Amino acid sequence: MKGFLQCACLLLLVAVAQAQDPQFSQYYQAPLYLNPGFTGITPQQRLVANHRLQWPNLPQAFATYSISYDLFVDELRSGFGLMAMTDKMGSAGWRTTTVGLLYSYKVKLSDKIVFSPGLYFGYGTNGIDRTKISLGDGLEYDGISLDPEVAKLGRQSYFDFGSGFLVYSRTFWIGASFLHMNKPNISVLNEVSRLPMKTSIHAGARVPLSGNFRARANPRASYLTPSIIYRMQGKNFSQMDIGVNYHIDPVSVGLWYRGKPFEKTVINTASQDALVLTLGLYFKSLSIGYSYDFTISELQTSSGGAHEISIVYEFVTKSRSKSDRRKYKLIPCPTFNSKEGFWN
Repeated sequence: MKGFLQCACLLLLVAVAQAQDPQFSQYYQAPLYLNPGFTGITPQQRLVANHRLQWPNLPQAFATYSISYDLFVDELRSGFGLMAMTDKMGSAGWRTTTVGLLYSYKVKLSDKIVFSPGLYFGYGTNGIDRTKISLGDGLEYDGISLDPEVAKLGRQSYFDFGSGFLVYSRTFWIGASFLHMNKPNISVLNEVSRLPMKTSIHAGARVPLSGNFRARANPRASYLTPSIIYRMQGKNFSQMDIGVNYHIDPVSVGLWYRGKPFEKTVINTASQDALVLTLGLYFKSLSIGYSYDFTISELQTSSGGAHEISIVYEFVTKSRSKSDRRKYKLIPCPTFNSKEGFWN
């Protein structure tokens, strides 16, 4: 009986795991994961790495890793990118791994505003490590058979498709992304279970408090970078992140709220998830961010919240002449620091 109950819980975990994507609190430091329209948004080449450890006080915390590379090709007015992500959930070793190619095209709407539509083509696989399944009666999966329901568990591979767009200037950006547009079948039970399409609407701005945006003119410029994102996936998941970072280069601190402020609980209070504290260091080519989620939902502090680290490195492989830079000049999206030369 105990084994049956644990098996039932395992199958429930599978169903929940397939319901929504992993997310990053520092979503602005995971641009390609957020929206393919961000591909090639900087004049430099860019490497991004993200790691999130969620609910570390619970058995076998949830862990997400993501890495991406993108660049802007002047002559084609296009951005190209590559992204890989793996997400491990729970003690049963549920893991989702995806790799994808991204493309965006830059259209100047005016001298100050750019429109950047983008596409994502991905391949994914998910499933449970059955060698880690242990039932209450002490029986363990031996690679042959354990239980008729557990024996169904396998791995599922699928193709994925998404799109997005971004409108931006030097001081603001607004966009939306539509991921899993083909609603791939991700069931590991030899059935049909579609991954719901995920829609994200997001916007941000850069508000100077002193000086201007050029580090050469004011190396200690201070400014605010407020941002908001609203996510929807399937019929049962919606969430909003809103907050602001305060910068005095090269340091930033920020406070963010994540939850469902428009949904009420049975006691008629806002359904809340977390407050997020962020810290960042921003240099000419490198930025490092750390955030901690203070859980304020029903899990309270017993889950241990979530730790997250992000690293963004931008680099140039060859320099262009001034005439080439003028010919193919790109208006970059607002950055979260005022590093010298970003706007040129």
